[in-house]
Amino acid sequence: MNIELLTYLEDFISDERKERFLEVLKTRTKYITVAIEDIYQMHNASAVIRSCEVFGVQEAHVIENRYGQPLDKNIAMGAEKWVDIVRYENSKSCIKKLRKEGYKIIATTPHKNDCLLSDFKVHEKIALFFGTERDGLSHEVLDDADGFLKIEMAGFTESLNISVSAAIILQHLTSQLSELDVNWQLSESEKLDKRLDWTMKSIKSIEDILTRYNGAI
Repeated sequence: MNIELLTYLEDFISDERKERFLEVLKTRTKYITVAIEDIYQMHNASAVIRSCEVFGVQEAHVIENRYGQPLDKNIAMGAEKWVDIVRYENSKSCIKKLRKEGYKIIATTPHKNDCLLSDFKVHEKIALFFGTERDGLSHEVLDDADGFLKIEMAGFTESLNISVSAAIILQHLTSQLSELDVNWQLSESEKLDKRLDWTMKSIKSIEDILTRYNGAI
């Protein structure tokens, strides 16, 4: 049914857009994912989502222990349309879900020296956790993390803005994926789901078109 619906809906978008979807999906991944915890400055959270989209990370996990404001679309630049955003009420439930899906929990923090970014290698599925601008990650995440990751710095300042940190780390780690001898890309089923999702989001009168389609079957 999804294939039939996709074939029908693709008549309403350009060939260029269809080809663009296929091209982007070649480098999309869930092998690396991102979780952001209590980012009370929403423009920073939105910028992280934008970095996920730019570097091919398909899922972003937003933990809202204390803050639950919507993403700033002016900063995300439409990235929220192309990235799957999963929301959680607390860090514990996020960690539990990601662990169940086979992810190692990696806490990004300037105060741990377990591994510098230049030495970090992606050998398995990882979930990168980023904390608040003011306080960093919660003790709950730090105590439950499988590893720590730190960006080398040469100046006096101890930390970077979270959105800058996320961009640097994602660019560095996603560039390793093509060298991995693992299936880091989306499955064919996941690609089909994304093609359908993105196609629907690209059609302004989608509700009317779906009503006509459902009435014809």
